[in-house]
Amino acid sequence: MNDVDDALRDQTPPPNGTAQDTPRDSAPPQDAPQDLTLRRRVSDIEREDVADRLREAAGEGRLSYVELEERLEQAYGSKTYGELVKVTEDLPNGVALPATQPGYATVTPLPAPSQVKVILSESKRTGPWISPQHLDVSAVMGEVVLDYTEAQVPYREVTIDVTAVMADVTIRVPADAIVHLEGQPILGSIKEQGSWKTPVQPTTAESRVFHIRARAVMAEVKVKRGPSPKARLQARLGQ
Repeated sequence: MNDVDDALRDQTPPPNGTAQDTPRDSAPPQDAPQDLTLRRRVSDIEREDVADRLREAAGEGRLSYVELEERLEQAYGSKTYGELVKVTEDLPNGVALPATQPGYATVTPLPAPSQVKVILSESKRTGPWISPQHLDVSAVMGEVVLDYTEAQVPYREVTIDVTAVMADVTIRVPADAIVHLEGQPILGSIKEQGSWKTPVQPTTAESRVFHIRARAVMAEVKVKRGPSPKARLQARLGQ
């Protein structure tokens, strides 16, 4: 009887002649720009950038060795930007949400920390990273790569202080950069390497000046010149 009563109740018109509200078709909810950003697939360069931030946090004592290993595994296994944000959300140098515009997500490079410290490890800064005006590099039995060919350098002059002990440090500057390299190696080498593939380009008013002061103890500090913007564009176009 309960089923019958319920059926009759459903067919009974509402009192006072009021019509029952009928559901209206509504447009499906659209994803917010921030949601699209978090779901964006990340590149190897972005994973490497987060790995560098984790190593720097560990060097400051913010992460233990076990935590560092766990988070490095998470960073290199991340597929979306949201996963990278979660790996560093409790660190002062962590990845923040980039600026977005309605309809699509954009990525804004974050300013890189002003120190690079590696011990028995490696650190690489490549791609569209933002360079600080003064960078301190300390490498002990490790490897550091600083690639300025696609970096955003908001300063006319950049100073890089390098201390390398049984380590390899490579600094790649734009082809038209002005380089002032000084240092005294001890059982090591400090040099600028030229290449016929990327010859020195004429300097312009936009050319950046790099003051590189290096100390190398049984280590190698190399300064290389990256391809010019035209050469990079041709390489991307396959010409």
